[in-house]
Formats: sequence, structure tokens, C-alpha cells
Amino acid sequence: MARIAGGFILPHEPGIFHAPPERWSEGQRRVRAAYEHIARRIGELRATTAIIIGADHYVLFGPGCLPAYLIGTGDISGPYERFPGIDQGAILDHRGLARHIAQHGREHGFDWAVAKSLRVDHSIGVPARLCALPNASVTGVVPVYLASGVEPLLPMRRAHALGGAIRAAVEAWPGDERVVVIGSGGISHWVGLPEMGRVNEKFDRFVLDCVERGDPEPIMKLSDAEVFEQGGNGAFEIRNFLCMMGALPGRPGELIAYENGPEWVTGLGFAEVREAA
Repeated sequence: MARIAGGFILPHEPGIFHAPPERWSEGQRRVRAAYEHIARRIGELRATTAIIIGADHYVLFGPGCLPAYLIGTGDISGPYERFPGIDQGAILDHRGLARHIAQHGREHGFDWAVAKSLRVDHSIGVPARLCALPNASVTGVVPVYLASGVEPLLPMRRAHALGGAIRAAVEAWPGDERVVVIGSGGISHWVGLPEMGRVNEKFDRFVLDCVERGDPEPIMKLSDAEVFEQGGNGAFEIRNFLCMMGALPGRPGELIAYENGPEWVTGLGFAEVREAA
């Protein structure tokens, strides 16, 4: 029987790649160390599959198709962006589990959009390449995209409920899988706006505190207008965290790192949510 082995939140900030390692700041070194810590923990959990929840940045689907939530059920590659030291080729997929999640969802009130071939962007590609695929135990990635960056946005509670649907589908899968769920996104950031570069640490800490306490309710009570005011349009990506939390309901989290230095345009939060023993 398949089971959820653990969960993580992390950013997909590409700024780590803007300079060679010998020129990294101390903040960049701490961020890379946080990615490496999560990679080690995924290995220690003996995870076989990583479900990575990313944000539609309006570059994959464009104005002609804006799915509320989408799962990759076939070939995966990417990220399509070129980053030094990061492969852009094929990504190991688990199309059997992905198709099962989509079908299980349809049978239980969650009408997934599917992509039978998907070239992912950095919101999936960075965590896949830096955290999941370095582990020999991981034999497949399942990419999930939420409408968490481009309006119309997936409602907060629906994002959390979708995580619960993912958990139910995983537990109904007959294979022997140990699955980690990764919510990938920045916290406060103002994308393409005059405030770009601004970070609201108070808001970031509020979100991270909810993750640490395993309590999504205060986040779900926020309106999109409140999120925008306090965290900018980039903070809509906290839906990805909520989805992960929905897959590990009520489980407390442990903060790994938080950074908001001048190297970044967003607050960066890394945390692990542990499954009950």
C-alpha cells in the first residue's frame, strides 16, 4: 500500500543560479544548504515518489488555457529555463500514480486537468532537480500545477482540499510507494510591480508559523485582497503550501530556514512537515 511519508515547503527562486558558487553570498550558501538538507531528508525518508506542487506563471499554458489544477500524466522534462548546472532533459515520471490520482479525483469530486506531455518550469524543475532526483530511491516525479499565480485563482480552501484528495488517492494506490509532497513557492513578493524587491517578513513569518503549527485555517481565512496587500501578487503561491498541508492534515512542521536578503526578490521559507509515525 502506498503512503505519504512526509512533506516540505520550499521556494523555487532561481536567484541561486545567478552567480557561480565561488561568488555566492552567505545568504546564497544558506539557501543552497537548505535545498541540500531537504534532499537528504527525502533520502532518509526512503521516498520513491515526489509529488511537486507548483505555480502556473502564465508561461506554460498562456491565456488560451488556464486550468484550476493540472497534473502531468505522461512524459515530463525541464525546467525549460536554462540554469547553470541544471539539466533540462527528461525527468523521471510516475505516470501510473499520476493517472490514478487524476481518475481517483474524478470519482470523488475533483475534476483534474491533465497534461500527457509536460515541459515544466522552475517551480517544478528546481525542487525536482535539487531535492528529489539526487536520491537514488526516487524513481518518479508527479508534477501538479495550481492556479496560484494567475487569475482566476484557485480558492484557498479548494487548494487545501485538493491536498486531501491527493492523500486519499495515494492511499488507494495498490503499489508500494513512499510519497513526499512538496509545496513549491515564494512567500511575500511583488512580481513585475513597482514594489518588486520588497519583502514583508511579518507576513512571511505568519505563514511559516501556520506551517509549523500544522494549522492552515488562519491562511485560508485571508482574502486574496489581504494576501495581495500584505504579501504581493507573488504570495498567491501560498496555495501550494496549503495543498501540501492538506495532504498531511494537522501535522506540525519544522522550520529549516528563512531568508529575505538583497539576493532575492521574495521571502524564502523552507520547512518539513512530518507524517505521523
